[in-house]
Amino acid sequence: MNFLRNRLVVLGLVLLATLLLYLLLPSIRQGSMEPSLDVQRMGLAAVSPPQPSAINVSVRTGQLPGDPPLFFREALPVDGAGRQILPRLQVVLLHGQAFSSKTWEELGTLALLATNGYQALAVDLPGFGNSPDSDAVKTDQHRVDLLGRFMEALGVRTAVLLSPSMSGHYSIPFLMKHSAQLHGFIPIAPVGTRSFTPQQYQSIQVRVMLAFWENGPTDSSG
Repeated sequence: MNFLRNRLVVLGLVLLATLLLYLLLPSIRQGSMEPSLDVQRMGLAAVSPPQPSAINVSVRTGQLPGDPPLFFREALPVDGAGRQILPRLQVVLLHGQAFSSKTWEELGTLALLATNGYQALAVDLPGFGNSPDSDAVKTDQHRVDLLGRFMEALGVRTAVLLSPSMSGHYSIPFLMKHSAQLHGFIPIAPVGTRSFTPQQYQSIQVRVMLAFWENGPTDSSG
């Protein structure tokens, strides 16, 4: 019974995160984002994003090599006619213990972001979804390096990072070391927050949009 309740609590947080992305992302965009090399090669121009509609958004999947290999899902920004456009911003979505990148696709979060002009990237963290587990991510530094590898390989620069529950083991250490690489941070009941001091949090130079710190059943099941 407790397990079912915990899953429902975390699912509610994930749904909340989806709503927050829709409502709050436009308010943190500052200026234009430098296009990735792929976008530059395609000669895509920046245009105003459409309102949410019935546009069919393709979600592609891929796997980055390495130890461990990382499976990911990506939705590219499109205009009202479904044509690919220059992203307003990049959004990287992590997940909790009971979920994976597939959750963001099933909830429609990836498509919602794409139809609003954002490039959405959701990763399966090691040991979840289609990414195998590995002893190479047993320390904070290893997990920081893994997130950095993921972002670098996919041309992610100054993204908004969304991190529910368990994924705080990755996002919080990354935030401490590389906050300058993030445009925004959305922590949803992340674990691992107590490993750092208030002074360390105060030194972070990144816009935090929402923060529910660890407290309750989501610490272990999110």
